[in-house]
Amino acid sequence: MSKLFSPLMAVIYEAISAILLFWHAAWHKVVGDASWLATNWSWVLGIIFLVITVRAILFPIFVKQIKSQRAMQALQPKVKALQEKHKGDRETLQQELMKLYREEKANPLMGCLPMFLQVPVFLGLFHVLRHLKPTMPEHLRTLYGWTAGQFESASHAKLFGAPIAASFRSSSHELSLLGASGTTVKIVAAILIATMIVTTYFTSRQMILKTGWAEDPQQRMVQKLMLYGVPFSLLISGYMFPIGVVIYWVTQNIFSLGQQMWVLRKFPPLTPNGTPAPQKAKADAKGAKSGAKDGSATKAVDSRALAPKVGAKPVNPKKGGAAKR
Repeated sequence: MSKLFSPLMAVIYEAISAILLFWHAAWHKVVGDASWLATNWSWVLGIIFLVITVRAILFPIFVKQIKSQRAMQALQPKVKALQEKHKGDRETLQQELMKLYREEKANPLMGCLPMFLQVPVFLGLFHVLRHLKPTMPEHLRTLYGWTAGQFESASHAKLFGAPIAASFRSSSHELSLLGASGTTVKIVAAILIATMIVTTYFTSRQMILKTGWAEDPQQRMVQKLMLYGVPFSLLISGYMFPIGVVIYWVTQNIFSLGQQMWVLRKFPPLTPNGTPAPQKAKADAKGAKSGAKDGSATKAVDSRALAPKVGAKPVNPKKGGAAKR
């Protein structure tokens, strides 16, 4: 398994390096070697546009994810009925659920697919940036399509004075080779890690607020894990990530927030009766408007308009009137 896995990861390392180097070269033509705010923008923008490239490639899969989530949400009444019908027969229940998913063309695994596809990209960038060290042997500096000059430039690239190859836990020896201050690295890394945690939380929260909490206990547990577990794990593991990887993660979260907002507006979540929530609201408003035109809607009546005017003679609609005393 490991023999098959290593060549696959090598391909991913080369692909990530190729995209990163392409965008670095493109931005280097624009900004050159200039360093503003103690930042080498050609490398930082290269990482940001690496995110945009990957998300653009995965966008069709992300749309399928939203559609699949809508389909699964619409099937919840039928899923509940099957669960009640086969409560004591787990094997039959699984068979009936798979049959239902095939008939309705719904895939419960599609919701996790975009995340799983991004994991190799993240691991690839982590591996590439982790090797950007001045102590790296000469024969390893030209791996994955890099030149010695590109390696030297990237290994000393900084964001606000903190090398993108450094991490919160970098030793003083590593920082001295990179020509960086330990205090500066820790401050920049801490701010980026905090931003990464907050944006990760809000990315999951946005999706849950739009689609609602799952009624199935296992799916609800997955939602809670994504909402609370993943951000908490980043608090622990974030200090190991190179600053360049944290830049990638933060950019990806910000991009995801905007992408989810657009997709959820275009493919709104369903209400319990199976109608998209915004469309249902529009339909109700349209029905009320048409009802007002044809007179079927009840009009609000001002009670003061029906009250008798001061000094006016009372009108009794019944001719017989009340019995005389």
